[in-house]
Amino acid sequence: MTTTGNDGRPLVLAITACPTGIAHTYMAAENLAAAAEEAGVRVRIETHGSIGVEDAFTDDELAAADAVVIAADTQIDRSRFAGLPLVATGVDEAIRRPGQLLRSALDAPASRGRGSGARGAAEGAEGAGHGGRATARTATATATAGAGGAGSDRGAPVGAAAEFGRTLYRALMNGVSHMIPFVVTGGLLIAVALSFGGVPGPEGLTIPDDSLWNTVSKIGALAFSLMVPVLSGYIAMAIADRPGLAPGMVTGLIAVTGELYGAETGAGFLGGIVTGLLSGYVALGIRKIPVQKYVAPIWPIIVIPIITTVVVGLLFVFLLGQPIAALFTAMTEYLGGMEGDSVLLLGAIIGAMIAFDMGGPFNKTAFLFAGGLIAAGNAAPMGMAAVAIAVPPLGVGLATLIRRAWFTKPERDAGIAALFMGFFGITEGAIPLAAARPLQVIPANVIGGAVAAALAGLFAVKDNVMHGGPIVAVLGAVENVGWFFAALLVGVAVTCVLTLLLMGLSRRRSGEDAGAGAVGAAGAAGAGAGAAVAGAGAGAAAESGAATGGTGSGSRESQSGESPSRDSLVTEELVLLDLDGAGSRPEEIIRALAEAGANAGRIGDVDAVVAAALAREESSTTAVGHGVAIPHARCAGGTAPMVAFARLSDGAAWPAPDDEPVRMVFLISVPEDAGKSHLKILAKLARALMREEFRRDLDHADGRERVVEIVRGAVAPEAAATS
Repeated sequence: MTTTGNDGRPLVLAITACPTGIAHTYMAAENLAAAAEEAGVRVRIETHGSIGVEDAFTDDELAAADAVVIAADTQIDRSRFAGLPLVATGVDEAIRRPGQLLRSALDAPASRGRGSGARGAAEGAEGAGHGGRATARTATATATAGAGGAGSDRGAPVGAAAEFGRTLYRALMNGVSHMIPFVVTGGLLIAVALSFGGVPGPEGLTIPDDSLWNTVSKIGALAFSLMVPVLSGYIAMAIADRPGLAPGMVTGLIAVTGELYGAETGAGFLGGIVTGLLSGYVALGIRKIPVQKYVAPIWPIIVIPIITTVVVGLLFVFLLGQPIAALFTAMTEYLGGMEGDSVLLLGAIIGAMIAFDMGGPFNKTAFLFAGGLIAAGNAAPMGMAAVAIAVPPLGVGLATLIRRAWFTKPERDAGIAALFMGFFGITEGAIPLAAARPLQVIPANVIGGAVAAALAGLFAVKDNVMHGGPIVAVLGAVENVGWFFAALLVGVAVTCVLTLLLMGLSRRRSGEDAGAGAVGAAGAAGAGAGAAVAGAGAGAAAESGAATGGTGSGSRESQSGESPSRDSLVTEELVLLDLDGAGSRPEEIIRALAEAGANAGRIGDVDAVVAAALAREESSTTAVGHGVAIPHARCAGGTAPMVAFARLSDGAAWPAPDDEPVRMVFLISVPEDAGKSHLKILAKLARALMREEFRRDLDHADGRERVVEIVRGAVAPEAAATS
């Protein structure tokens, strides 16, 4: 939204995005819009929430912009803003100090270059177009802009070492993600060619030269040979944008061509990582050299790639190539000679890392290590990883089938999806259940993955494709396929049994009957005996809990089978007034609201929702100042979208940007698989909470009915629009 017309004030484009995309995204947008007048700027805001991208910038706005603010805790593509002054920070900074952030964007230090990529070249050629604005656009981001970082999670200044580490990680992950399709394509083509065209011989399967399958195998080998150049090229591109791509790929090719620097074998993926990083930073350094405007158009297209390729190529050939190749050879020989306890240990480490964060940094590190050794002729580590990759989704999916009554309906649905994803080697299939029950699922995943990978190593399972799961075995890419499936079955069984065991212990601690087959609602504090089906008794329990401020425990599942309509996200039974906040911790208040949601049939697993909300608190406080906190959770524990409200009789100690006690708390909970129809309403609510009159009305409301009326009044226009 644009705050004012074109009145001569500078135009700042702003993007807001928080990890969950539910509340902070829109609160930051509201505060930036409100602060624009005082900051002396016009502002256009593009929100990246769970709904998707809203109010996207037009080409005219991009051409007219004077500066850019990115207030985000997620990755934002900056290619549109090349050549513009840009400040990047966490989303909380836009909530706390929006005016200062807008002004700092205009005062961002000027870049000595002309931007990057096609847009930078075009602006250099345009000269003084748009009234001389092209010159102004040569200013670029602060220190974080070059690597595409999101800045600090809390908006605080980021140390140089921390930002450098983040840049390295993003660059490596960019290289790995682009490399994988080449390795998978090449490896599977070779595997298919051997499976259908291979002829047994003294040295195993061979493909006759005159066979069609020999051509297929050669095509696969060509695709496979691109692994290291692509890894290197996209690492460099993540650091220096498009000017780094060509140098990174060419020097990556140098890294695997050992005869250029007197090595019997190339430097492998280690060399590709080194050439990618060097190419990226050399290209980035050259980009900062000031050039005359007539040279600017050819600078990123010709000058940067040529100079970078020559500098890094010669450096690798004459100085770095032999030592790195020797290190890579020694490492592969050592790994190839491992046996017994050493193989078990290596497999356990790889498997535990793969299963721990299911696609996160540990997973990707182990995956890169294992897959990178395939080109060196050692496919055993990838065999260990390939087994472990499928264990978490298959293990937790099986658990949801065996003990269906212990899981909510969204969790059971997620379990079915996890089984399919596990077959195709997608570890992330276990994430919804791990997020809902982290203390039960994650330890089971790690132990099961470690056991499976260790067994795969012990029995010399090898995977010639940089992918995992049963699918690669079915397609013929796995050696010792019988042991592959044996190790996989053991790992899946371990994960399944441990998940159910830990869940059973948790259920007993919370007072639930772990052996009960029926799913019912546990009694809230002071509510009497639990009912088998959530109904009138659950409603009475909610009223009792609200009156006493009780925070009963246990998991509940709504049996209504229906989601509330969009205009009933908040109802009277979801409102707790005069809750005792003195001495209460955020966890206790969140749990009280989650209990109210469970009694209203909106939450099936209170513990899961509380855990998800607290995990969000750990990454960044949801207290937004003005005595308001908006914890939120999107997980399988929620059965229907809801907004629960608590007004505290005494302020609670909650980490807040203004250090003021929190007196009003909104808990937003949505199911993991919720659609997007309700998200515009939640965005409207988040924006309303930034307005003083809305907070004042809630503070003075004389009953639950009045609170519901106020909240519905704030979101009514949006509700009507989306109904």
